Amino acid sequence: MQNTDGSERSATAPDRSLAVPDRLLSAASRLFAEQGFERTSVQELVSAAGVTKGAMYHYFASKDDLLYAIYQRVLAMQMERLNRFADAEGPVRERLRQAAADVVHTTVDNLDDTRIFFRSLHMLSEDRQIAVRKERRQYHERFRAIVEEGQRHGDFRADVPADVAVTQYFGAVHHLSTWYRSGGELTGAHVGAYFADLLLAGLTPGDPGGAQPPEPTP
Repeated sequence: MQNTDGSERSATAPDRSLAVPDRLLSAASRLFAEQGFERTSVQELVSAAGVTKGAMYHYFASKDDLLYAIYQRVLAMQMERLNRFADAEGPVRERLRQAAADVVHTTVDNLDDTRIFFRSLHMLSEDRQIAVRKERRQYHERFRAIVEEGQRHGDFRADVPADVAVTQYFGAVHHLSTWYRSGGELTGAHVGAYFADLLLAGLTPGDPGGAQPPEPTP
């Protein structure tokens, strides 16, 4: 099987133990990540999923609906997991560590979806782009609330705005799809632990080398 540029493209047999919608989503995630949303045809999707076009249109009205379903799946999964950590009992440092490590781990485990997430958002309709950005913003706000809780209780530095800490962290997380490759020495769990440790280290009070807020401009 070849890409449009003549290079070889991997062919994966559909997992027939999955329900038809899940097989379609799995095939769409792989193909959209490998060759792009625009260059993937409906015929390629149904062939990769091992279903007919009629079966696809029974569940998804269009290829665009499949793309949107990928976004919804990623957002719902990560939000559910974040809420679990945020609502748990225990020290705020440990809850933030677990949440921070988990978003990296789940990003690595769903790397195709992550690549699609940032590459193809503009392909969604305007109202769907707005909906995706709103859900992503809610995720960041929930994560930020854990940082702010720790700042209020003195567990985390208060001289660094929570928005800055969260924005910096997710900038690194979102960049994972550009460099992480499976099969290497570092698993998603390893990378998640390293990322979480770096975030917590930067938020630990009493760092003599910590940044000082700039003087107000006259």
